[in-house]
Amino acid sequence: MSAHELDRTLAALADPYRRRVVDLLRERPRRAGELAEATKIAFPLMSRHLKRLRESGLVEEDRDEFDSRVRIYRLRAEPMAVLKLWLEETEALWSRQLAGFKAHVQKSRK
Repeated sequence: MSAHELDRTLAALADPYRRRVVDLLRERPRRAGELAEATKIAFPLMSRHLKRLRESGLVEEDRDEFDSRVRIYRLRAEPMAVLKLWLEETEALWSRQLAGFKAHVQKSRK
């Protein structure tokens, strides 16, 4: 994932409603109306949030097999896996930095 894609993922997750949508979609795929009802926001606003999540690559949209007007949203695992890897690498970097700082402080106290 490029830095631009990671930025889009983080920007999409910056909104609490979109994070709530991601939480709901972790349980199972859902219709847009279900998501709007669960988050207690108006359908047009939910539509904008879902558009942002689709553009970031976090969710994908399918059509209901029986009614093509109904859209079903599901979470995509790839962007979250890349985000998790980036966070693990960042945590490892800070752990090394802090361990080095601790060693420096202990050495300078002697």
